[in-house]
Amino acid sequence: MDRKKVATPLVCHGHSRPVVDLFYCPVTPDGFFLISASKDSTPMLRNGETGDWIGTFEGHKGAVWSCCLDTNALRAATGSADFSAKVWDAITGDELHSFEHKHIVRACAFSEDTHLLLTGGVEKVLRIYDLNRPDAIPRELDKSPGSVRTVTWLHRDQTILGTCTDIGGVRLWDVRSGKIVQTLETNSSVTSAEVSRDGRYITTADGTSVKFWDANNFSLVKSYEMPCIVESASLEPKYRDKFIAGGEDMWVRVFDFHTGEEIACNKGHHGPVHCIRFSPGGESYASGSEDGTIRIWQTVPSGLDNGAAHTAGISADTKPDAEIAQKIEGLHITEDGNAEKEETGNT
Repeated sequence: MDRKKVATPLVCHGHSRPVVDLFYCPVTPDGFFLISASKDSTPMLRNGETGDWIGTFEGHKGAVWSCCLDTNALRAATGSADFSAKVWDAITGDELHSFEHKHIVRACAFSEDTHLLLTGGVEKVLRIYDLNRPDAIPRELDKSPGSVRTVTWLHRDQTILGTCTDIGGVRLWDVRSGKIVQTLETNSSVTSAEVSRDGRYITTADGTSVKFWDANNFSLVKSYEMPCIVESASLEPKYRDKFIAGGEDMWVRVFDFHTGEEIACNKGHHGPVHCIRFSPGGESYASGSEDGTIRIWQTVPSGLDNGAAHTAGISADTKPDAEIAQKIEGLHITEDGNAEKEETGNT
């Protein structure tokens, strides 16, 4: 049997309840950052590379279902079961705005130009808030046919993508008209939807299937059946040659984008994996679980020859797998940012 390499992740503690959403910002002059949403009502900001805890946004009174950062990582936004969406100063942690809703807010997203905030939830209404005029009445788009699960912008903020918790399909709204213009059909409800960094692909997870759609003509490019029900999937952003998926069986799997072949199976979580995302450069990926932890896994290049190793920024004289394993084996990140030994065993 072909033995797959075993990865040892950085384990980020801090949340006391399940982690249900993760979001990486693009690379900024100060690096890149990771924000997490949890049912414990306290979103947390971390260094995206090391997992070091930076701060906690305090103010929600219920589970936080969604989180995001703007393009420059200067502001954060969260959607909560306390019927509100909040915008935060990501530098100081101060609450900037609180937008009240009539029911649970399950999803939020900053526009690419960072001037608008999109929200959706159990009300089945998509709202667009103008952050330059936060006291103005938000614009409402055509009603969603079901309770909104995820939302995101694409086509330079000209199109909105949304999925529902109770019905299948991915719906696309034209921002100018506010109307649904197309539906991408799926067999099950879509629990995760991601637009690739280059705007080329839409990655969705529904039931036991991960699908990739052309973000311009919305045709189905690839569809792969997974070993279990998956809750989240993410495409490697730089080379687009692999994708990750996590779900009910608690494992984080890596697959070849072109063939669907499983490349690696990472074990370590002690509960279902609810969310999984690649870092903006693809050098690592994070998973959030029912067990309340975030795990950051290194993306290990496989089958590199000397030339490819130099191209990837790795010395041809080193062994990438062993070097990475040596650096992070047995470590996890505590709330105060210190690394300490993790007891490892067979899982």
